[in-house]
Amino acid sequence: MQLSELHGDLSNDGTFRHSKLSAIVYFVGRNDDIICGGITMRSTTLTAPTASTRTSDTAQIERLFADFLAAWTAGDAEAFGALFTDDSDYVSYDGTIARGRREHQHNHDKLFRGVLDGSALVGDLESVRYLTPDVAIVYGTASVLMPWRSTLPKRRLSRQTIVVVRTEAGWKISAIHNGRVRPVTVPEPDAFPSKMSQLMARIAHRLGFGRR
Repeated sequence: MQLSELHGDLSNDGTFRHSKLSAIVYFVGRNDDIICGGITMRSTTLTAPTASTRTSDTAQIERLFADFLAAWTAGDAEAFGALFTDDSDYVSYDGTIARGRREHQHNHDKLFRGVLDGSALVGDLESVRYLTPDVAIVYGTASVLMPWRSTLPKRRLSRQTIVVVRTEAGWKISAIHNGRVRPVTVPEPDAFPSKMSQLMARIAHRLGFGRR
């Protein structure tokens, strides 16, 4: 019976408690044989990523983002699609969603040969935050610079939320959400827009309109 077949809780001190086993198993080292109730299990010590491993991963993710910009700028839909996992999701700035690497490649091939021919994708990676050793959230700016422009208009500034995952072929994009940067100020509760909204809600309720 392999350890992967068991389900239970592993505490920080290496104690594994299983709901269907009366014994408590202690993980004492890497790849030790553990005997529990006549069952031999193979243990593997769980270790946190080292600083050098994390640095290497971050460098690879930075390269992935740079390749994302470069493939677009080169108009290479095949190279662009290769940056994604087969089951990835791509949410565009208008809220539409495309599913799967092949669809991303197909859509961008049409864009690169059509309305975005000759465009460049410009921007910077802002941050990388690891959720697990194999999954990270990446924030970056990547905006389309049309060929007749030398600078990017503010209205075209975009920001991406990207989920990247470790695969056998390296880090890949599993999901991306692209949104325009259009900041709005949140009104204070006692500001005029808030007061007007509250007044309209009270009037609607008295007249029997709207959500009850």
